[in-house]
Amino acid sequence: MADKLTRRGFVKAGMAASAGLAGTSAAAQGDPKITKVQKWAQELGEGLDTRPYGLPSPHETGVQRRRVPWLTADATSSINFTPIHDLEGIITPNGVCFERHHAGVPQYDPADHRLMINGLVDQPLVLTMADILRFPRENRVHFLECAANSGMEWRGPQMDGAQFTHGMIHNVMYTGVPLRLILLEAGIKTTGKWVLAEGADASGLSRSIPMEKALDDCLVAFKMNGEALRPENGYPLRLVVPGWEGITWIKWLRRLEVGDKPWHQREETSKYTDLLADGSARRFSWVMDAKSVITSPSPQMPITHGPGQTVISGLAWSGHGTIPKVDVSLDGGVNWHPARMSGPSLDKSLHRFYFDFVWDGKPLLLQSRAQDSTGYMQPTKDALRGFRGESSTYHNNGIQTWAINEQGEAQNVEVS
Repeated sequence: MADKLTRRGFVKAGMAASAGLAGTSAAAQGDPKITKVQKWAQELGEGLDTRPYGLPSPHETGVQRRRVPWLTADATSSINFTPIHDLEGIITPNGVCFERHHAGVPQYDPADHRLMINGLVDQPLVLTMADILRFPRENRVHFLECAANSGMEWRGPQMDGAQFTHGMIHNVMYTGVPLRLILLEAGIKTTGKWVLAEGADASGLSRSIPMEKALDDCLVAFKMNGEALRPENGYPLRLVVPGWEGITWIKWLRRLEVGDKPWHQREETSKYTDLLADGSARRFSWVMDAKSVITSPSPQMPITHGPGQTVISGLAWSGHGTIPKVDVSLDGGVNWHPARMSGPSLDKSLHRFYFDFVWDGKPLLLQSRAQDSTGYMQPTKDALRGFRGESSTYHNNGIQTWAINEQGEAQNVEVS
């Protein structure tokens, strides 16, 4: 089995165990790609404004959202997946943030958009986008994860690819107005304990939010990563509910109703509840618990360089706070090694981790295990099933395993 690298070990690996790298370096001295002036260095390139809105290189066209056609009957009420295996850092580019729709993407002029605040308030309001832009705003980076992320894996390995097992997630910087400021502008009656958030799409999707959360850290957002929300992500206005399941992040937000009890809408009764082993259901299971996944190597990102210096890259997150620690296992959980955390550690945000090691070319069973700032540690899938049984779908935060063979190919497996 492979060993973790130290700084000195990395140098030794480059000289001894990774002789292939030295050979590559020597061969490169006669490589015409570096010894001869290439065509692109002999002629002018494209000028300014060739693409007024910048696009990725044509060599990166494979980095895109993908859907599973058999997963749902109709694309207007379906989901696609973020290509997390192709990304680094913690910020998800707007163009590849996963989509989840219940009636397709409504397209309309933001000048026609209105946000109503009604119910148990002192002064019902109807706000235009211009009105909303007059409120104080904040910028925050948060992950958004669908409660069904990894849901297909409850009954064992189903999908080969981190994009398909864990890609119902993205992480962006939201700009918006704290929800509490809008509610306080309307005035909350003492009997107001819940808020119903409703979307403007044809499904009229709505969810009940307890007042404590609404007044805490929720945003009414109009920007993501500095630009306007994309239509598929709620343009022109959406609710941001940090750390909570994505179905509560109502898109195309049109109404906020204050009430004295939850509404028990379809998406919080027949859907988005967790079935338990005894036949009962866990309701209001909003928070997304600590979770992680190795994004590379993975089935869509095999090891292609052969034995030698190898970098494991992955993501970890928690709806309860930050991720101070991630462990990585190369042998299916028998031994664990501390990963290297890299980049900012933000509340209810993705965290990037790495593990650098020398692969000896033998099979691996790669796993990652996150621990959040509350001390909660990501469980095994068996531990989750022991509590919830086999019939659950939502909130699967069990440890994921990739089996790596001698050729560096990865497969979705499960170990007991």
